[in-house]
Amino acid sequence: MERSNVYINNHDQIENLCGSILQHGSFNDRIYLMDIGNADPEKLVSKLIILAQEKGYSKIFAKIPSSKSSPFIAMGFQQEARIPFFYRGSQEAQFLGYYLNNSRKQELHCKELDNILKIAKLRKENPGFEPLPDKYLVRRCIPDDIEAMAKIYRTVFPTYPFPIHDPEYLRDTMNTHVEYFGIETSGQLVALSSTEMDQHSKNAEMTDFATLPEWRGHGFACHLLKKMEQVMKSKNLQLAYTIARAMSPGMNIAFAKRGYIFGGRLINNTNISGQIESMNVWYKKI
Repeated sequence: MERSNVYINNHDQIENLCGSILQHGSFNDRIYLMDIGNADPEKLVSKLIILAQEKGYSKIFAKIPSSKSSPFIAMGFQQEARIPFFYRGSQEAQFLGYYLNNSRKQELHCKELDNILKIAKLRKENPGFEPLPDKYLVRRCIPDDIEAMAKIYRTVFPTYPFPIHDPEYLRDTMNTHVEYFGIETSGQLVALSSTEMDQHSKNAEMTDFATLPEWRGHGFACHLLKKMEQVMKSKNLQLAYTIARAMSPGMNIAFAKRGYIFGGRLINNTNISGQIESMNVWYKKI
């Protein structure tokens, strides 16, 4: 759920720094290095720390190729997650964290998060799930769905790291690099998800899952994932991944049941559903 298009919302902004793309602001209270681009890692890491200190942020979160991680590690960044084969099916991505405030790296619900992960991994050993009844249709979303989509996202998420509540944002991303998917019944969308496609790196982030409260409990996420994987494979993408709420049993179980591998946990990383939460990284070759 870490959208990498250049877009400014009401909370955090996305901008270029030394050839890299990063998101930063008080909403997530962090800097997120989304794409190192052609930036010099040794120069960039110092500038990120200075920017975080100037803005008073408590965390820097960086997603970078392993070949460029050494200057970050030398400056005190720590690996929180990793995804092999992330870049064009060959190079690993490292997810690194740097904390400017010790309280930011203290997880208050560590045992509960560990237990959710344990349950999800156990479900991976029994991945079966029931087919959807005929009254449900899993499909790709189109521009005519945008108003209904924004309404669902506003209902499900009090806060979100990117402005998926905004119809214009949905329209912009749908027109560029994001495929949205939905489950419909009786002409009404009741669940959503999206894939953010990186054609250059040949991967896709499976994200923006939302089911209206009255329609939960049907395992919609698994069915959406199956459809998303099929479409992404048809576009010649090689790897699917997600950054999912560590506190959500349903989402972690869904990815485990679909054969995703746990890549690590990002500590107190993202403002979602009204508070800063830890996120689990899962990945799968498709």
